[in-house]
Amino acid sequence: MHARDLSETHSPLSDLLVQADADLSVGLDPEQIRAFEADGFISKIPVLSASQIAILRDEIGVLMEPGLATDPRWYEYRINESSDPATVLFHALGAWRVSPAFHDLLFLPTIVRVAEQLLGGPVRFWHDQLFVKPPRDGAVVEWHQDYSYWTRTKPMAHLTCWIGLDDSTEENGCVHYIGGSHKWDLLPRYHLSGDMSAVFEFLTDEQRAAFDPVPAIMSAGQASFHHPLTLHGSCENTSERPRRAAVLNFFRDGVVSDSDEPLLAGVPPVPKGEKIDGRFFPLLSR
Repeated sequence: MHARDLSETHSPLSDLLVQADADLSVGLDPEQIRAFEADGFISKIPVLSASQIAILRDEIGVLMEPGLATDPRWYEYRINESSDPATVLFHALGAWRVSPAFHDLLFLPTIVRVAEQLLGGPVRFWHDQLFVKPPRDGAVVEWHQDYSYWTRTKPMAHLTCWIGLDDSTEENGCVHYIGGSHKWDLLPRYHLSGDMSAVFEFLTDEQRAAFDPVPAIMSAGQASFHHPLTLHGSCENTSERPRRAAVLNFFRDGVVSDSDEPLLAGVPPVPKGEKIDGRFFPLLSR
């Protein structure tokens, strides 16, 4: 881990995660963009090489060591986010400020170019997340819409990139999406990890009828991208192997704060009505 706060640097710190970019295609084709617009998500987008996956797997193991929990650079750090003590979900926000490898992940062209295409312009970084479901007792992530956590910004020009560091299957708790749910209104927010059926309390009859989960089954190094209103969640890891993932959240340059409160824990407030930029929200488009 690095001793200083890496949010001070808005470019890659090394070539660890850029050396294999030439082996991967950059950007989406028109058919993929149309699928995103229709369904609210796309998956199986290759963004990491085998060497990059190995680096990030090693790094996430270090970040989960007990001594890192009190590092003030984290926005959030939960050894277990699950509301059920019999299951485990590691969840942390802010790895880009702590780890050189996760810092440099933000700047990969394989990811940034897709974000620019789907958001329709230059993009800024909002925050990252790490999710780890250990073998056999990995907890659920309840059905939710990401914008329910971001309503303190406007307009709604956000995008989420979910990157698998392991193969994602139904057995080990891959993400499931509800196609077309990005056209629904914002639903109430509840627990992050607890009861997968909690969402049904808030759905209309029409939404219940359209509730047809699609599993995002992907190989390690592939990513899914989803709209901020797309309903998604994931079930338990019942397999014998972990399910590790990194999540990057973006917004289109020009989004403004809609609150005088801090947008992230420990980050100075951006006054209501002012553009979100600066040290903690780097411009990724070049």
